[in-house]
Amino acid sequence: MTTTETPAPPDGQTEAAATALRKTPARKRLVPYWLLLPGILWLIVFFAAPLVYQASTSIQTGSLEEGFKVTWHFATYWDALGEYWPQFVRSVLYAATATVLCLLLGYPLAYLIAFKAGRWRNVVMILVIAPFFTSFLIRTLAWKTILADGGPVVGVLNSLHVLDVTSWLGVTEGQRVLATPLAVVCGLTYNFLPFMVLPLYTSLERIDPRLHEAAGDLYARPSTTFRRVTFPLSMPGVVAGTLLTFIPAAGDYINAELLGSTDQKMIGNVIQSQFLRVLDYPTAAALSFLLMAAILAMVTIYIRKSGTEDLV
Repeated sequence: MTTTETPAPPDGQTEAAATALRKTPARKRLVPYWLLLPGILWLIVFFAAPLVYQASTSIQTGSLEEGFKVTWHFATYWDALGEYWPQFVRSVLYAATATVLCLLLGYPLAYLIAFKAGRWRNVVMILVIAPFFTSFLIRTLAWKTILADGGPVVGVLNSLHVLDVTSWLGVTEGQRVLATPLAVVCGLTYNFLPFMVLPLYTSLERIDPRLHEAAGDLYARPSTTFRRVTFPLSMPGVVAGTLLTFIPAAGDYINAELLGSTDQKMIGNVIQSQFLRVLDYPTAAALSFLLMAAILAMVTIYIRKSGTEDLV
């Protein structure tokens, strides 16, 4: 068997192409950079500049009456971490629990939409993203009504003695759900569930159905097909969905504010209070940077352990 090779262009043609490239007007060569300029300016004005300002604020000392001055007081970070580490741990725990629940609820839903919905696929997708048309605050307030002490949900849980078990586990208190960790986690799970479903659906939709047929032809059970074919191929969606859920959930403060009590405050509530009530701007800025650093470290480790370094 013989192979054909593409003949190399003559030296004259190569030199002509190089000459034409050199003669290309400079303004045409700069077109891609001009197209990037608006995005770069946006990032500088609304991300880089505020980040630098917050970094400067975190190392200041003073008061609102006397004014704040940059004194390179890095001890603010250590003091803030030493005082508010329980809120950090609680934020990570609540966000991780909500992320796991979103994955357990969202994966079957995304699988149903991708492979079983048929002509109803678009309708189900609209139902998934419909909550985005309602304010985040209103959705959380709705959960406050749903989980009210005299509501039907709490009544059913009491009749089934579910609250006795959850109270023993420490996620509820007595015969009520509001102002407990369970209420905060439920709010986080509901509000961020679409962020899990959409990446999972996109990843599952790309899987060739013929792979499932091939697994069946090789006498693989449905569970084996899912474990060996479907789930590994959907890992990019799993990683993207967990990141899109965990990162905003860790910094959220609305759910803990409306559905929890002072015992369920997350680090986002502390930052909001330091900025707007206590007016301790250096501590608030230091907590913000500590939260960003912690999330960045956890996300980096998670991506590398999941084998999807290309997402970094």
